[in-house]
Amino acid sequence: MIDFKQILSVSLILFSVIDILGSIPIIINLRKKAGHIQSEKATLAAGVLMILFLLGGKTILSLFGIGVEDFAIAGALIIFALGAEMILGIELFKPDPEASAGASIVPIAFPLIAGAGTLTTILTLKAEFDQVNIAIGIVLNLILVYVVLKSTSWLERKLGKTGLDVLRRIFGIILLSIAVKIFKSNAFPMEIV
Repeated sequence: MIDFKQILSVSLILFSVIDILGSIPIIINLRKKAGHIQSEKATLAAGVLMILFLLGGKTILSLFGIGVEDFAIAGALIIFALGAEMILGIELFKPDPEASAGASIVPIAFPLIAGAGTLTTILTLKAEFDQVNIAIGIVLNLILVYVVLKSTSWLERKLGKTGLDVLRRIFGIILLSIAVKIFKSNAFPMEIV
């Protein structure tokens, strides 16, 4: 059932994890190296990966004998690490610097947009939100990703380094809070009254 509150929550969580605004410097650097970034191709490839993981992620987990709650807790830890990375300005998840040729799919679609953090978050969200609302949240984020990819130069000029840094830290705090909530609701599903 479509729930606008869930869609908003999912969209904000994915926006924080994908961190497309925080990735603008990386995208600009890749554009300089590769010459051109195919925004449509990158967005479509990332979308296919996210939707496939939304639909089939649980099946993949069951092959390994892992429950959604277990994966949600692991996902909460990754989301926590991403949030800490954003707030502290450290780099825990290092991108592959040699993967710049043909920069539309690798590394922009994967792992920059639909990386391990995003895919983990999508599956983690299934423990909290309806699948249709997650899918709508994914599509809304893909639209935003496409717009950002198309306008990185303009955004770089308008936000400046300080503006991008402030956004990154704000979304880091949001991610830490989300990670704590997901961890609590899956590690301690029933509170003792």
